[in-house]
Amino acid sequence: MSLNATLIAQIIVFLLLVWFTMKYIWPPIVAAMDERAKRIAEGLDAADRARRELADADTHAAEEMKKARAEAAVIIERANQQAGQIVDKARTDALLEAAKQKATAQADIENMAHRARAELRGQVATLAVAGASKILGREVNAETHKALLDELVSGI
Repeated sequence: MSLNATLIAQIIVFLLLVWFTMKYIWPPIVAAMDERAKRIAEGLDAADRARRELADADTHAAEEMKKARAEAAVIIERANQQAGQIVDKARTDALLEAAKQKATAQADIENMAHRARAELRGQVATLAVAGASKILGREVNAETHKALLDELVSGI
């Protein structure tokens, strides 16, 4: 009987240990394991959300880059058009300025030609008077023959 009493005592102590463990030790361990499983699940969900957000961010960034490139192309095109307009305007302004300078130079040339003709007429009149006085052998007075000299100059 001593074997049976020891076995029964060990069974009772074992059952008390199981009951004590189930009552006081097991619930905090299970709660800690549940909490850890919950945190792991939340971490996995957060990682999945982060992956999705990263993919969305990559897609959004790619779209923004496309928009930026399109805007840059439009801006470059506008700049090229403005550059062309500026070059055309400068060319037109240069042509107008050249035409003005040409007209001014032409007017100056005509004025110089008129002055040279007038000076030449005066010299021709002086030479005509000098030649006539040598031919006639006497001095010809330019003031007395002014009408005749003016007619001679206008004929030249």
